Amino acid sequence: MSAFLKTNRETAHWGYFDAARDPVLTIESGSEITIQTVSGGPDMLPGDGFYVPEELFDLHNDGVPTMPGHILTGPVAVKGAGPGNVLQVDILDVKLRQDWGYNMIRPLVGTLPQDFPERHKTIIPLNIDRAVAILPWGLELPLTPFFGVMGVAPPAEWGRISTIEPRVHGGNIDNKELVAGTTLYLPVFVDGALFSCGDGHGAQGDGEVCVTAIETALEGRFRLTVRRDLKFNYPQAETPDHIITMGMDADLDRCVEIALRYMINFVSDRLDITKAEAYMLCSLSGDLRITQTVNREKGVHMMMKKTLLGL
Repeated sequence: MSAFLKTNRETAHWGYFDAARDPVLTIESGSEITIQTVSGGPDMLPGDGFYVPEELFDLHNDGVPTMPGHILTGPVAVKGAGPGNVLQVDILDVKLRQDWGYNMIRPLVGTLPQDFPERHKTIIPLNIDRAVAILPWGLELPLTPFFGVMGVAPPAEWGRISTIEPRVHGGNIDNKELVAGTTLYLPVFVDGALFSCGDGHGAQGDGEVCVTAIETALEGRFRLTVRRDLKFNYPQAETPDHIITMGMDADLDRCVEIALRYMINFVSDRLDITKAEAYMLCSLSGDLRITQTVNREKGVHMMMKKTLLGL
């Protein structure tokens, strides 16, 4: 039986990850769970004519955090997970929960922080039946919903950290490849792993250059499995066709190096070839892509076709 976790005052945490936060639900390894999420502060509400989940109003009424961040649902503890394990997050389904999203350009942030000195808020209608967003000039943009934030609790020694920066525990990865049918692997740092998600995106380009995607409320169905046979110490993912390694750092060049080194290691181990041979294959067939350039810690991911790895 699949567990179900609604967003409400008890299950939501706004703006932070913290290993000291108690789990709101505990499930068996290998179980499925459906998690609802919401997004945005009071200034992002759409006005009349759109559906707004009631729990979003409840969270607003409880007060907006002084530090910005994402509204997350969780954490969910997985029995048997412990430090040194890997949490396999199979993303089984992702659905829209509302008929609108928002995009916001703010001064002094984003990839071009000096170029747009005024705020630009856009409410974007979403046609759920046709799976398109209607942009202000009439363009119908296909929807490809995914969760910008998926993460486990960080190491306890870190204390409470912002949801904005992606780090080794996952978090605000903003990788548009992680749609339904893909899998995310996260290293575990505390007992139970403590998985949370949020930051629903209706659509996003590689880079997320203006800071926001189509920010919206989503419902995701996941299978959470403890893996003791994997030794990943950094987030990794796979799609039906590709293996994905990641790199996060304030320096984009450093992001490239991190993602590339993890792919070299994966390819070398998988094919039982030298690191130099794996480096060569990465140059011939690996694709480096900019995940995002706006979360203080930037992101790059590398994609390698599974067919080249015998997968």
